[in-house]
Amino acid sequence: MSTSKIYVRLFFILLLAGCASSKETKFEDYVFKTKNDKQNYTEAYDKSLKLWDIPYTEENVKTSFGTAHVIIAGPKNGKDLVLLHGMDASSTMWYPNIKVIAKNHRIYAIDFIMEPSKSTLTAKSLSSEEIVAWYNEIFDHYKLKKFDVIGASRGGWIATLLAVQKNNSIDKIVLLSPAQTFKFIDKPRKTSAALFLKLFPSQKKFSKTLKTFSTHPEKISPIYNRQFYLANKYAKSNSSMLKMTPFSDSELESIKNPVLVLIGDHDVINSDESLERAKKHLTNSKTIMITDAGHFLSIDQSKFTNDAIINFLEKPSNFVSLQN
Repeated sequence: MSTSKIYVRLFFILLLAGCASSKETKFEDYVFKTKNDKQNYTEAYDKSLKLWDIPYTEENVKTSFGTAHVIIAGPKNGKDLVLLHGMDASSTMWYPNIKVIAKNHRIYAIDFIMEPSKSTLTAKSLSSEEIVAWYNEIFDHYKLKKFDVIGASRGGWIATLLAVQKNNSIDKIVLLSPAQTFKFIDKPRKTSAALFLKLFPSQKKFSKTLKTFSTHPEKISPIYNRQFYLANKYAKSNSSMLKMTPFSDSELESIKNPVLVLIGDHDVINSDESLERAKKHLTNSKTIMITDAGHFLSIDQSKFTNDAIINFLEKPSNFVSLQN
């Protein structure tokens, strides 16, 4: 087993051990530790959502695994676009991008059910097959067909998981620093900051984590910062990341959709190898390494990221000339 794989597994074993040793409460929730924690987090979420600064509606969709919280925005006649956020980030993370991408698209931002968000899990931790089934229930509810998808970090892995399924309804795909999609974590020692934040949450460790994952943490809104910190402080750990292994060559080659892959040049999750593997096995892909961007590239370099997304989804003739 490679050193990278060993670090990844050790990372999450320690994470789960830390969670198991925490004091038990009578509050039964698969994501949050206490009822008060969930309330405080939800209040922070609502404040962050106002950063979108565009009209939106929030809906709760009942599924076989719990309630899915979906934020809907953009013109009703726009092409459907599903947003899949990064780990513990929730759908509020799209605030630096939403005005641009919602201008001509009908947005469906879905809170992942196994993470801190406004979705509510009523089943135990879901398998990959159950994750696919959960999303398909939401897509069926909204009658989504031939829709585009943008996935960030863990959301990028999920977008790829959905795309490798036969008879899916996805059209174009945008992957923003997809986690464990093309390779295991690139710099596991550096990402240990996130582990210690989970085990021993503090503002100091949170600031260190942001500096590890972002080249410009000062660009992150203090309002969103608060919500993101509470997600790490209040939420239980789960084993779902252990199931996120890189996709095989044949799985990637089965994706015939147009795919845009964006990775920051300071990303601790991905590297040049990620882009090379994407180029080799995604037969209809465009890959770009973004200068002066970390794992949080949608914030670090939001303008370039937004321009790349729009040119890829809406203006393919202009996309060829896009340079970083």
